[in-house]
Amino acid sequence: MGIEKESDIAANLQIGPTTLGMVRIYVEAEGIELPLDFDPDEAEEIAEELRAAAEAARGMGKNVRGKSPKR
Repeated sequence: MGIEKESDIAANLQIGPTTLGMVRIYVEAEGIELPLDFDPDEAEEIAEELRAAAEAARGMGKNVRGKSPKR
């Protein structure tokens, strides 16, 4: 499955610190539990990528609705 492909799978997402000083992204879906641990620097890089993707998605969403993105 690629990033552009839609899915009917629902999942729960939890994010928080672990007792070992890591940042855990925990994904739970039907029959799947996926704990992903990152050191704080990696977690900050992921956060930056999320912010950049959110900004890009905002621009795309406005184009889809027939409005031009803010400049």
